[in-house]
Amino acid sequence: MRFSVFLVGRSTGPDDDSYVIQTLADHALEADRLGFDAVFLPDHHFTGYAPMASDPFLFAAYLAGRTQNVHYGFSVTTLPLHHPVRFAERVNLLDHLTGGKLLVGIGSGTTPEETIGFGVNFQDSKNLMDAQVELVQRLWAKKVEDEPIEFEHGPYKGAVVQRIVPAPYSARHRLMSVAMREASTARAAKYGWPAFIPAFVPPIPASGEPSTAFQKYLDAYRAAMAGSGQPQNVIDDSMSWTTHSYQCVHVAPTDEQAREELDIILGAYQEAIEREHAFNKRAEAISGVDLPDPPNALSEDWIRTWCLYGSPETVAEQLRHYEELGVGNILMGFTNGPLTPERYALTQSSMRLFADEVMPRFRSTDQ
Repeated sequence: MRFSVFLVGRSTGPDDDSYVIQTLADHALEADRLGFDAVFLPDHHFTGYAPMASDPFLFAAYLAGRTQNVHYGFSVTTLPLHHPVRFAERVNLLDHLTGGKLLVGIGSGTTPEETIGFGVNFQDSKNLMDAQVELVQRLWAKKVEDEPIEFEHGPYKGAVVQRIVPAPYSARHRLMSVAMREASTARAAKYGWPAFIPAFVPPIPASGEPSTAFQKYLDAYRAAMAGSGQPQNVIDDSMSWTTHSYQCVHVAPTDEQAREELDIILGAYQEAIEREHAFNKRAEAISGVDLPDPPNALSEDWIRTWCLYGSPETVAEQLRHYEELGVGNILMGFTNGPLTPERYALTQSSMRLFADEVMPRFRSTDQ
């Protein structure tokens, strides 16, 4: 089983942006040194969610020249906010710069405040994403001698006469779908993509048992891949990167210490998401979208669903269940919430304890 680090940390104002950017860069380098398999970057705008998330491609390129082994993932790229030609070019270039270690999660977006800032209709974003996905596949496949590709999707239009430069690093681009709808699961299988199961925003499972919902989506994805006609090496690679996400991960020497520190972390996190939600409410009149209330990250249901915490033994026991279900990659937020020096001190001790005492239990001799 693989383990990946999610580069997320809130900035609470302009004066914090520089510190958060540099600290998350240091966090990525530390993840590489400690033997994590990948770092994943978000794609967000305006909210301070993670200041470098305004251009994850640029930030990943910056990090790629400083790391040795980690893969780079996006969780997730809001595809409707990217011109399709620029997206196709940047994915190809970054795949070259990372030596084929790129995984690009794609989604339609979650907040109207972000889409209206780019002139995109939030209510059309899912349809726009579907059109963009198909167009990008055509752009990557285009040869110089082919007829020009002309397009007009939402706010984007253009015509590509020659080809996308640089050429793809390999014949296969590893995009990643959020496999929670039948259509997105089928698309992932069609193209041989890994998948997020689930991503960061679905509701708390009604069963009260998160792994039950996870298994439902994983089984559907596995069946779709098995019937896709993809080569076995593509299926194996996709399954090895199929990802389950934890919003907040915290490991401490004892369960009691881990929970005490987690409660402090989540208190600050809840304040941050309520502040972001207030600004999104101001975007309602412009976007025409009514937003639901923000989640309660202090509730036991939310913690059970989206948090992984405890002593190394407790955390390993919880992860063992997901390994048995067949998950390939665990994506972990060690830095969620406002990223202050005090918060990052907790992050460092937690991540090192995880790397030293949890990861080795899941490493096979051939990894």
